[in-house]
Amino acid sequence: AIRRSLPIGIKGIWMSVFHSISAFCNAGFDILGTTDHTFVSLTGYSRNIWLNIVIMLLIITGGIGFLTWEDFYINKFKFKRYRMQSKIILMTTAILICLPAIFFFTNDFKMFSGEERTLLSFFQSITTRTAGFNTADMALMTESGKAVMIFLMLIGGSPSSTAGGMKTTTFAVLILNAFATFRNREDAGAFGRRFDGQVIKNAATIAMLYFMLLFFGGITISVYEGLPVLTCFYEAASAVGTVGLTLGVTPGLHIISRLILIALMYLGRVGGMTLIYAVFSGKNNNGARMPLEKITVG
Repeated sequence: AIRRSLPIGIKGIWMSVFHSISAFCNAGFDILGTTDHTFVSLTGYSRNIWLNIVIMLLIITGGIGFLTWEDFYINKFKFKRYRMQSKIILMTTAILICLPAIFFFTNDFKMFSGEERTLLSFFQSITTRTAGFNTADMALMTESGKAVMIFLMLIGGSPSSTAGGMKTTTFAVLILNAFATFRNREDAGAFGRRFDGQVIKNAATIAMLYFMLLFFGGITISVYEGLPVLTCFYEAASAVGTVGLTLGVTPGLHIISRLILIALMYLGRVGGMTLIYAVFSGKNNNGARMPLEKITVG
C-alpha cells in the first residue's frame, strides 16, 4: 500500500535503496513479486548488464567480510601482505564463483544467448552464497544445477561478513586438511602458514552440524509433505544458510514444516560455533583426559 501511494520517481529510488541494502547485507529480501508472479525477483532484469554487475558486486562486497576489507584498506593491492585468512577468503570466493558459473553455463542455460547466458551463470553462482536474489527461474533449473546450489547455499559467505552459511573458511580448511592427508603431511595450511589443530576440529564440527540440519530438516519435510527430497533439501539449505531462495513450495507447506524452516533459519543465523559453545561450554574443564586408543576410519 505504501509503495502504490508513492510517486514513480520516489518509488524507484526507494526500491533501488531497498534492494541495494538487501544485496549488501545478503538479506535475501526483494519487493518485486506480484500477485500473479510471486517469486519473480530480478528475472525481468536478466539482460540488464549494469544492474546485474552492481547487485553482484554488492553481494560479494558484503560477503567477503569486514576483516578482509580492513586488509585491503591497509595493504591495498599488496596481496602478499594480507593475513592468511584474507588470502584464503579471496581465493575460495573466486573459486566458488567461477567453477559453479562454468557449470551453470554449460549445463543450465544453453537456450540463452552468450551474453545473457554468462550473466545468468555468474549471477546464480554468486546469489546462492546467501544473497537470495535470482535472475533465472529456480524451478526450471536442472536437478544437478539445484544440487550445486544446495552445496553453495550451505557454504555461504565468509566470517565477519553479512552472509550466512558455514563460511568459506570452514570449507577451505576442510579441503586443505584433506589435501594434507592425501599427501601424508602432518600439518595442514596455506600460503606458508599452518592451521592450529583446534581450527580443523572446529571446521569439521561446524560442517557436520550444517549437514545434519540440512539432512534431518529436508528429510522430515519431504516425508511430512510428500514432496521430492531434492526440493525439500533446497528449501532446507536456503533456510539453514539464511539465503532466501525458494522453488516456490514454501507458502504451501503445513505449519510443522514451516516451523522446521523457522528453526533452521534461526540455528543457521546464530552460527555453528555459537550453538556448540552455548550447549557445551563450561563442561569437562577439569583437565582430565581419557586414555588414548586408536580407531580406524575410512
